[in-house]
Amino acid sequence: AYKPDVEPSLAEIEAFVNTPMWAELNSFIQEGYQVSPEVNYSGCSGQPGWNVKYRKGGRALCTLYPMDGYFIALVVIGAKEYDEALGVIRGSSPYTQDLFERTEVGMGQRWLMINVTDEAILEDVKQLIQVRRKIKR
Repeated sequence: AYKPDVEPSLAEIEAFVNTPMWAELNSFIQEGYQVSPEVNYSGCSGQPGWNVKYRKGGRALCTLYPMDGYFIALVVIGAKEYDEALGVIRGSSPYTQDLFERTEVGMGQRWLMINVTDEAILEDVKQLIQVRRKIKR
């Protein structure tokens, strides 16, 4: 929706996504991990356009792709997180379980492009991000 040369503000992205789940997930990540969002433009990925990336300690936690009325959360599950992720997947929504099964392993990783369209899927994303890196309480 946005041109590559005009970076949207976080408020503009939130208005475009137009779901309270966007703010909920962003708050969860920012407060839980004490990180700030990075707004980036990607022209080459499977999901071109503006996105919001979160990193902690040099590692990507997740990348959020704003869509009209929902958003996609990319969570990469590597080999060392695989067993723990499998435990999370077993307890997750049917959508997330199916997506995990259908996502091919490439270079030892599964790149889960999760369409966040309801609260159950949002909770799955939160759990998977915590597999990537624990929240320090």
